[in-house]
Amino acid sequence: MESQELTFRLFAFFSIFAVMGLAEWLFPKRLLTVSKAKRWLNNISLMILNTVVLRAIFPLAAAGFALWCTNNSIGLFNLINAPLWLSVLVCVITLDGIIWLQHRLFHQIPLLWRLHAVHHADKDLDVTSGARFHPLEILLSMIIKIAAIALLGAPVVAVILFEVILSGMALFNHSNVSIPPAIDRWLRVLVVTPDMHRVHHSIHRYESDSNFGFNLAIWDKLFHTYRAQPDEGHYGMTIGIKAKREDKHVVWLTGLLALPFRLFSPSRSDNSDQNEKSKKRLS
Repeated sequence: MESQELTFRLFAFFSIFAVMGLAEWLFPKRLLTVSKAKRWLNNISLMILNTVVLRAIFPLAAAGFALWCTNNSIGLFNLINAPLWLSVLVCVITLDGIIWLQHRLFHQIPLLWRLHAVHHADKDLDVTSGARFHPLEILLSMIIKIAAIALLGAPVVAVILFEVILSGMALFNHSNVSIPPAIDRWLRVLVVTPDMHRVHHSIHRYESDSNFGFNLAIWDKLFHTYRAQPDEGHYGMTIGIKAKREDKHVVWLTGLLALPFRLFSPSRSDNSDQNEKSKKRLS
C-alpha cells in the first residue's frame, strides 16, 4: 500500500507541476524579478530535501498512520458506523480547515513565523513556490496532520485524497499564470485561485495576513480574512518580506535553511504598515 500510495502521489504531483509550469510559461501573469533558473534550482532542491527528511522521520507518512488508526479503531470515524463517502467528505473538508488554521497560526506566532518566512521570502511567485517550505515547518505540519487524523479516524482514502488535493492546489494557486478575471471570479467562489493567493504574498502585512487558504476559499470568507485584491494591483504589488531581500538569504538553499535562525525582526512590516492596516477594511 505504501509504495502504491507514494507512486500515485508522485505521479499526481509531477503531472500538476508540469501542467502549471507550462501554463505559466504560455500565459504568465507577472514579470519575474529573479532568474527563473536560479530560483527553480534552489526551490526544487529544497523540495527534494524536504521529501527525504519527511520520509526518513515519518516513513509511514500520513496515509500509513491512517491505516494504523483504522486497524486499531482510533478516532471518530473508526468508532462510528458512517458511510465511507460521508467520512471521506467530512475528513477532507475538516483537514482542509485545520491546515487553514495552522497557516494562520504560523503567521501569528513569532517563532512559527520565522519558519514560515522561508515560504514568504520568495520575491517571485510561481509553481515552485507552492513547495518551498523550511524542513522544520514541513515536520511540524506533518505532526499536526497526524494528530488530526488520529482524532478524526480519517480513512486512508480520505488522507491520500486530501494530500493530493492540498499539494496540487498549492502548485495551482502559487503559479504565475494569468486567468481571465471573469473565470477567476467564478473559481474563487469555491477554491483559492492564483490571484486570490497572490495577495497573501504581499510585502504589506495587512495583505499577507489575509487569504490563508490553500484549497477551499470558504475559510477566509467565513472567518473574515478574505481580501479580494491587492491595493497596488497584481502588477504593481511587491512580493516577499521586508526584513530580508538579499538573494543570498532568500534565493539560495543555504540561505533558506538558515533564514529562521538569523537575527532579523519576525515582523513583516514596520509601524507605518501596521497603522495602514488598521485603516484598511477587508473586502
